[in-house]
Amino acid sequence: MTTIRSNSMDSQERRRPIDPWLLLAVVLLLLVGEVMVFNTTYFYAFEHFGDPYRFVWKHQIALALGSLGLVVVASLSLAAYRRLAYPVLVLAFLGLLVVFMPGVAHGKIHRWIDLGPLNFQPSEFAKGATVLYLAHFLAKKGERIASVLYGLLPPLLIVGTVVVLIVLEPDLGGAVFVSMILFALLFAAGARIPHLAALAACGGVLLVFAIITASYRSDRLDSFFNRAANKQGKSYQLNQSLLAFGAGGVRGVGLGESRQKMFYLPEAHTDFIFAVVGEETGLWGTMGILALFTLLGMRGLRVATRHPQPFGRLLAFGYTFLLVCQAGLNMAVVLGMLPTKGLPLPFISYGGSSLVMTLAYTGLLLNLSRDIPRENRVYA
Repeated sequence: MTTIRSNSMDSQERRRPIDPWLLLAVVLLLLVGEVMVFNTTYFYAFEHFGDPYRFVWKHQIALALGSLGLVVVASLSLAAYRRLAYPVLVLAFLGLLVVFMPGVAHGKIHRWIDLGPLNFQPSEFAKGATVLYLAHFLAKKGERIASVLYGLLPPLLIVGTVVVLIVLEPDLGGAVFVSMILFALLFAAGARIPHLAALAACGGVLLVFAIITASYRSDRLDSFFNRAANKQGKSYQLNQSLLAFGAGGVRGVGLGESRQKMFYLPEAHTDFIFAVVGEETGLWGTMGILALFTLLGMRGLRVATRHPQPFGRLLAFGYTFLLVCQAGLNMAVVLGMLPTKGLPLPFISYGGSSLVMTLAYTGLLLNLSRDIPRENRVYA
């Protein structure tokens, strides 16, 4: 009887409140996303579809589904996450294969599955599935991760297959990002530096091969390094993005007053929404977004370093890396620091698949934050 009571008390002790700072950062980013999606899609939707609220309603559907996913994921136990690692990975593989079925592709592009009011992008699901699988596998292997045969080769084969399928869609940027997730988690798990160096070298060679064997990728890289010579051609989007930041200056032109979103800046509501933020809210607004992602990253890393179980630490690190690194890459692209590639800005860009999966990853991080021992929890 005493044992049962003690176990019950221990269980209650483990279930602590979620990290309020992490939740605050996510809520504020979602609010920014709500405003900017409406702001950047109103005229575009009216011009092309006759309904100025078309994208706003779709965004609300994705937000509702993502919020439901957040609640469900946040209610699961750590043991449940481990049990789901391989089933979720299998679902990711199936999704990446379904896009190649006849009738599913949009022309030569194999990235989306039409689900009526929303299009689902399996590669977004595959990113999270990769983190879950790697955290489970690497935590289970422990020190055997130093072995090439038993620790390094299995995740390389499995994640390598995911990367190949994404490249074939084609989506080189998504494939590179999944490769970065693999590298980051191997490093966090304690893989040997020579092995990681060899992996990075091989990845670099394959990346160069993928670029030079596809003319549109080579053209995109050329436009990045010679943007002044292609202002109205291949570098048009990037130059319009930089014009938006220039017009915004320090204080911005005012919320809703962007000129670049008026059919000048392509993908203003998706991959380049950060440029409109810069134009309308200026340096202060962009720094605010950066600060929120920094806060999210700091709180996520706090969970990753203080969780009592190796699996939980790797899981928290993987999803924190996924969210923050993707945000950093998106902002770097929009600012002209990296070649143009389609990666949405988490929580803010329009995109159903990205928003739903991002909220699911957030639910997992919030859940893990409840397991941090009380003596290590600092809110101030």
